[in-house]
Amino acid sequence: MPLLENLRIAFHAIKGQMLRTILTVLIIAIGIMALVGILTAIEGLKASINNNFTSMGANTFTIRNSGIGIRIGNTGKKPKRFQPITLQQAIKFKERMIYPGTISLSTFCNGVAVCRYGSEKTNPNIMVTGVDENYLLTGGYEIASGRNMTQTEAMRGDNVVVIGKEIKDKLFKNADAVEKDISIDNRRYRIIGVLKEKGSSMGFGGDKVCLIPLINGKQNYGNDGRSWTISVKVGNVAQLETAVEEAIGIFRIIRNDKIGEDKSFEIIKSDSIAAIVIDQLKNVSYAATIIGIITLLGAAIALMNIMLVSVTERTREIGIRKSLGATSLVILKQFLIEAIVICLFGGICGVILGVAVGNLMGMAMNAVFVIPWNWMGAGLTLCFIIGVISGFYPAMKASKLDPIEALRYE
Repeated sequence: MPLLENLRIAFHAIKGQMLRTILTVLIIAIGIMALVGILTAIEGLKASINNNFTSMGANTFTIRNSGIGIRIGNTGKKPKRFQPITLQQAIKFKERMIYPGTISLSTFCNGVAVCRYGSEKTNPNIMVTGVDENYLLTGGYEIASGRNMTQTEAMRGDNVVVIGKEIKDKLFKNADAVEKDISIDNRRYRIIGVLKEKGSSMGFGGDKVCLIPLINGKQNYGNDGRSWTISVKVGNVAQLETAVEEAIGIFRIIRNDKIGEDKSFEIIKSDSIAAIVIDQLKNVSYAATIIGIITLLGAAIALMNIMLVSVTERTREIGIRKSLGATSLVILKQFLIEAIVICLFGGICGVILGVAVGNLMGMAMNAVFVIPWNWMGAGLTLCFIIGVISGFYPAMKASKLDPIEALRYE
């Protein structure tokens, strides 16, 4: 019997038991939605994380105090802590590093700052960073309006600031922000530049930043335990490893690290940070897969049940078909195709809902919009397999019915 004829019979049988079919389809759809939805959100986060970190460039690396790197979850014993990198050490490195490239110095000042202009104010989630004149280049930022700070302003500690786009939109709406005075943590700063939109992901990067001069950050936010960060951008990726080796040698001397001992600082490349965060998302992916499989297992049991009931209700129909010449193989195909159709219909609904829900979840976490074709295909393939597994036993039972006994069934 042609496939199209089998499909026509399957749809006719489904219409005859619409309520049970809808309930089964909903169970399958919920399982696929949970699986595809969470994995879609994760894919969006991965893409966004990569965009944010690699925007600094594959030819950029950062030197920071060892023991304060990114650690997510309990990965063992706590790392050894070393003395913070001082401003004097950072300046010495900038002076001694002769390898061709751009070097910037920066320090984290405050992550919960509030910016005010007139009656307008931001939420207490603004990140204030003390930077020098090269920070925009090594950090992957661009100026949308105004200008960057000069070396003199950075080292003199003037009360000037370069703000992110989100701060500009919140405080000034459509008005020009350059040369306006704002308050940051109750200190007055003159805006000299506004950054181009950069986007954000899971708290990294973003447009809620205030970049103030290096010495200003030290004077207003400094303390003895503050550590400084050094970023180096070389001409191209091929020069990166050579520059890293030279930087390690120079900074070990500046930090007085003895030969044979571990270095008291760490080198972080922009793509390696993204890799660390993305690697931690694997556990979420595994959890989502387990949740989806458990739900689909319930759907498989429900589908097998509905098919067994269908075989019982259509016993006389099966007897008539066999008496008219239908073989056991034809009967098996008809019931098997019916189970697969129900499963695929639930899978299609689940995939559509999953992509929608997943991207809505991603938008709430500032992730990019993605269409996970691989997970969509995997979801539909899983539904096909479930349809075959759940429908095979009822189909086999139907195909083995004796036509005479089936015709007598009431």
